[in-house]
This record gives sequence, C-alpha cells and structure tokens, in this order.
Amino acid sequence: MTAVEADLDRIRTLEIDRYRVLVDPPRTDLLAIVAIAAQLAEVPMAAINLITADEQHQVATAGFDAAVCAREDSMCNVAIQESRPVIVSDARVDARFRDNPFVTGEIGLVRFYASHQLRTPDGVVIGTLCVFAEEPRTLSREQETALGQLADRVVDVLELELRTRELSQTIEELERTRTELERSNSQLQAFAGQVSHDLRNPMTGMDLSLSMIGEELDALPPGGALPEDLPFLVERARASLGRMQGLVDDLLDFARVGGVRDDRDVDLDLLVQEVRQDLDAQLRDADLTIGPLPTVRGDAALLRSVLQNLIVNAATYVRPGERPDIAVRAVEAPRGPSVEVVDHGLGIAPEHRERVFEPLVRVHKHLPGSGIGLATVRRIMDSHGGHVSIQETPGGGTTVRLDFPASA
Repeated sequence: MTAVEADLDRIRTLEIDRYRVLVDPPRTDLLAIVAIAAQLAEVPMAAINLITADEQHQVATAGFDAAVCAREDSMCNVAIQESRPVIVSDARVDARFRDNPFVTGEIGLVRFYASHQLRTPDGVVIGTLCVFAEEPRTLSREQETALGQLADRVVDVLELELRTRELSQTIEELERTRTELERSNSQLQAFAGQVSHDLRNPMTGMDLSLSMIGEELDALPPGGALPEDLPFLVERARASLGRMQGLVDDLLDFARVGGVRDDRDVDLDLLVQEVRQDLDAQLRDADLTIGPLPTVRGDAALLRSVLQNLIVNAATYVRPGERPDIAVRAVEAPRGPSVEVVDHGLGIAPEHRERVFEPLVRVHKHLPGSGIGLATVRRIMDSHGGHVSIQETPGGGTTVRLDFPASA
C-alpha cells in the first residue's frame, strides 16, 4: 500500500466514524433504502457497504443477513476505486471479480452485480450502494440512473442524522451553559452581597476612628497637648484599613485564577521552603515539618498560593495557648501525585467540609480571615485538573489533601 492509499484509508475511516453507523443498531431509514434498491433493480439482494482500512461492513441489507468481511474479499473494494459506477452482468467473466470469493462460491455465488459509490459532501468515497443476484441479468438506463440517485440519498440520510446529532449536542451544550450562567449569576449576587458586607465592617470601624480623631482634634485648644487616646484611635483605623486591604488582596487572588497559567515542572519541596520563608513571622511560634514532596506540572505562582493559604490556615486555627503543629507530606495515590497539609488545630465539622470551599464562608468567625482562601485553593486545583478535599486528622485537627492529575 502506498502512502497516498494509506492516507485515503485514514480519511475514509474518519468520515465513517463521524456517521456512527458502525456502532449503532441497523437503522430503519437505511434498511428502507436497500429494500427500494432491490425492488428497483428487480433483484433479490441489495446492501449498503462501508469500507474501512481492513474490513467491509454491511450496515443495511435486503434479502440476506448483514455481515463483516475482510476488505480484500469485498467486491465493493474494487468499486470504490473506479471512476464510474460498476455494473457487471456476469461476474464470472469479469477479470476484476471472477476469482473473488463472493463469486467462486467460497462466500457467495454472485453473478449480476451493480454498485454506486457513496460520496460525502467533501468528496470522500466511504462505500457503496450495491444490488446483486445469483443469475446474470442487465439493467435499463433508467434503473442505472435511479440507483445512482438512491446512492446520493444514502449520503443525504447519513448527513441529516449527523447534523441532527450535532444540533442536539449544541442545544445540550447551550442548555448546560445557560444553567451554569444562572448558577454563576446567583452565586455572583451572593458573593457581591457578602463582599459588600465584609468590606462595610472595617470601613465602619475606620470611619468611627477617624471621626473620633477629628472630633478630638477640633476640640483641642491652641497649643494644647494631643489627646492620650489618639495613638490608639490611629492604630485602630490602620487595623481596619489593613483588614480591608487583606480582603481586597484575597479577592484579587481569587479572580486571578481564571487567567492564563504558566505551566512548568514545579518542585513542591522547594516551593514549600519558599513559602516558609515568606511566612517566617507567622510561623515563628509554629512547628512545620516538610516533605519529601513530589514534582508536579503547573503554575508555580498559583501552587504557591495554594500551599501558602493552607499553611496560614493551619497556623491560625488553633486552640488558645496551643502551638501550631503542621506537616506537609506526600501520600501514596493510585492515579497521580498527592500532598497533604496536616494540622492538629480546631478542625472542621463534617457538615462544613464542602461548604468552606465556597467564597466568603467562615466557620471560625472569632478568628481573623476573609473566607476566600479555601475557595481560591479549590479554584486553583480545579484549573490544574486536580482535586482538593478535607478530612479529620487522627486525634483532632484538619487534613487537607491535594490530588494532582497523573499527567502532571
């Protein structure tokens, strides 16, 4: 087989796959066409044959049971290579067919044989519509023309089913998109409302502190000493501003996940060490055990955000007077690399372990936090084709598991 022939076979097989007639049950519309073809030619048998690289598939037949045979045994394998319809009164005296097993009796006893190509709109010949009999005969010019028109209708039927299927898939996709859009809009409204609420609290505190500072300064007599509580009020205003800035930064981190990733091999051992350095002040009173950890494929900046969020949470949500005890370790997994961030802190009740991945959800409201960190973690892991889940640490606490895809 030449390279050109191999390429034609590949294209033909791809076209046949698009129509899905080899995987679906016999279709009534194709069965009706072969029955009409047999009646039109006044012969007992007709078939629609599709030719793949190795086989002939009889996808619809009249007068006999459909079967699959080797391509080299197929009479239609000859017909798809001809430039015009093949019509043979007696195949025993035709050099192309006289040794064919469908003629010699090894598979059949075909004598009369007429075949028209099935050509797609792109010009690819995928098979034939053929009629045949076990006695020699001829066709009139009108019968030959009508068989050619029927062959064109076979392709029309296949194309109609394909376009209908594609349209149905498009409608389903549009419906899924509409449903997701409605869900996203609803979530966005709730998200915006919660953000507005969470920003309003520090803004109110800062406004109150600044108002009190203004009142005291207005009441200050010329040359008088500054009020003793002024540093306290300034510090309270700065704290409120810091909480606002933290929330805005978290929101920006959450929004950034939807951008273009810069994927590369990321050594998580090295990444966690960098996070440890960045969090030196917050981890000064914590015990942190690291690794060894795997190398994964992903965006280093985003994965750093994942680990930083989880380690900060582990260092924050502890019982009063207890020293944070945190471990970042690799665990065996059947599919791809997995990492756990383990703490022995306050823990998360089972009914909240999924809800905490929603934006602005906070379980331990008496401790500082925006409620966006775990939502950002999930969004980043989803964007990498991975998964994040929460379990209870034996003895109490939270274990967050990061499962990366095998391709990573």
